[in-house]
Amino acid sequence: MTKTYRELLAELRELDARIAAEREVLRNGALATIRGLMTEFRITPEDLMTPRGRGMEGSPPVKYRDPLSGATWSGRGRAPAWIAGRDRAAFEI
Repeated sequence: MTKTYRELLAELRELDARIAAEREVLRNGALATIRGLMTEFRITPEDLMTPRGRGMEGSPPVKYRDPLSGATWSGRGRAPAWIAGRDRAAFEI
């Protein structure tokens, strides 16, 4: 027996609802586990945040420094105004 388009859509809606309900159950269990581990090991939400800015892993190494402002540049991308058009050897670290 072949199902009609409307029957298939009804089945899809039912499956979507069952999937959403099961996901919510699993999500609540995961949150309980996470909260328990955070309490046990005294982990704060800030501990979970990744560091941003300088020193971040994967960031390119600094190759040039402006002696006046202390600004740095890795040599990648567009050259900053303080080094653009000038001899880069004078700014090498």
